[in-house]
Amino acid sequence: MANYYNKDLYKILNITYEATAEEIKSSFRKLAIKYHPDVASSNSDVEKFKEIKEAYDILIDETSRKKYDVLRGFYKEKIKKEFETKRKNKYEEYIKKAKQHSQEPQSFGKTFNDALDNLFHTTKNPNVQNEVKKPINGEDINVDVTISCFEAVQGTNRKVNILHTEPCPNCGGHKFINGAQCTMCKGSGVISLQKKINVKIPKGVSQDSKVRVKKEGNKGLNGGKDGDLYLIINLEKNPYFEIDGLDVLCNLPITPFEAVLGAEVKVPSFDGNITVKIPPMTSSGQKLRLASQGIENKVKSKKGDMIITIVIKLPEKLSEEEKNLYSKLKELSSFDVRKEMKNGK
Repeated sequence: MANYYNKDLYKILNITYEATAEEIKSSFRKLAIKYHPDVASSNSDVEKFKEIKEAYDILIDETSRKKYDVLRGFYKEKIKKEFETKRKNKYEEYIKKAKQHSQEPQSFGKTFNDALDNLFHTTKNPNVQNEVKKPINGEDINVDVTISCFEAVQGTNRKVNILHTEPCPNCGGHKFINGAQCTMCKGSGVISLQKKINVKIPKGVSQDSKVRVKKEGNKGLNGGKDGDLYLIINLEKNPYFEIDGLDVLCNLPITPFEAVLGAEVKVPSFDGNITVKIPPMTSSGQKLRLASQGIENKVKSKKGDMIITIVIKLPEKLSEEEKNLYSKLKELSSFDVRKEMKNGK
């Protein structure tokens, strides 16, 4: 379902989010006949059938449909409608009872007052009343966010999906209705809902650092404070760059002829490309330090360096002419690369 939470599965099946299981089945049958691979006239029809089938599989299953509705925000709307329907039914039920006792004034008054008590969730249970008045602070939410090292240095924005809790619309977060446990939230006082928010990640964050977004955590109950949202920063692995404090570590690949003859190569930095001079006869693993080309800490008025590690890379393929040149170089060379090894050093 991870690939479909951002699609409107109800629209794919030409139904509303209030559709019953029978309506889902009926719509699926009609669309399946139209787009089935046995009668499909194009590849797009085949892909359409796959989309329809996957949408049906999710919505026809009660558990997966509920998860999808929560992710898409439909569940909140359904709860509101169910709540209003229940309230209306309760009101009509008690009015009916009141009319039945219209010949008994005292009984009518009691019945009508009971109707209003139940309708607006009042209760005479002192323990429940005390619980209602007690404020409960919302819990904080932690979300892992992966960004590149360039984004960590320059700052960026991220749209994050969070699953947070809100007071139950059926019991208003009170957990009880007329002394009985709320059937919608099962006595928890809250429901879970999906929410998307855009968060600005500031410059200079590092691995495992936290970015706080106030009051975007779980909602407080009975006047309690809302929790906060914390983004836990994770720097994605990069084969060429790594951040070490204020220093930037760079693995710079060069060719064998650049290592022997020397070269000037361009290296991307956080402020644009910089030119690095490779000295002749540079070995693989050799390090070069570029002062003040790292990360700036304005508070401490410091700036790190870029530390380059040379990595000599061979081409994946060679032409016949290149192979011949290497063969000729082999014949001309008197360099014994394993001399020290032979001498036991």
